[in-house]
Amino acid sequence: MPDSPAPAPAPRRAHTGRRRNEAAREAVLDAAAELLSRPDGAATSIEEIAQASGVSKHTIYRWWPSKGAVLLDALVEQARQEAGVTPAGISATELETFLAATFRAAERAAPLLRGAMAEAQRDPKAAEGMRQFTAARREELRHLLEAGQSRGELAGNLDLDLLIDQVYGLLWYRILVGHAPLTADVAARLAHSLTRP
Repeated sequence: MPDSPAPAPAPRRAHTGRRRNEAAREAVLDAAAELLSRPDGAATSIEEIAQASGVSKHTIYRWWPSKGAVLLDALVEQARQEAGVTPAGISATELETFLAATFRAAERAAPLLRGAMAEAQRDPKAAEGMRQFTAARREELRHLLEAGQSRGELAGNLDLDLLIDQVYGLLWYRILVGHAPLTADVAARLAHSLTRP
């Protein structure tokens, strides 16, 4: 299979000193996400990110402590953009909708998720970023489930830690191993199995 073409070099951006330029930050994160999402799964480098974004390597290292930190930031940014408006609480039906949207976003970002997880195995700073990223996703789901319980829409005796592990365990297993897709049908079956009496 031929290698995917590298993104064309972006024009150099004006130097803005130590203060982060938001346009340059977005260019770096967009370039990192694009490079990490290559279908051939090739590792990326700070040099490639700098070339693709038009931001100097020196500036990237001044703003991020490591390549892994750049990639995790790109992952967090993509998750933020993909996240829809979530309800204040969640019922069994809303859980299915939430899972379907989460799985759809994860499928689209699968190469980025795999690359970020691989980077987290090599880079302690990226590993810490991944822990923070996954903890934030877990906390978001926990908040929705607890609100659903408090309104009587979900059973009060649900083991939320185990339920959350099952949701994200299934997501990461399918993303990393790739044995089956994350579909709306999977979301419906998982929601049903997690919330039935």
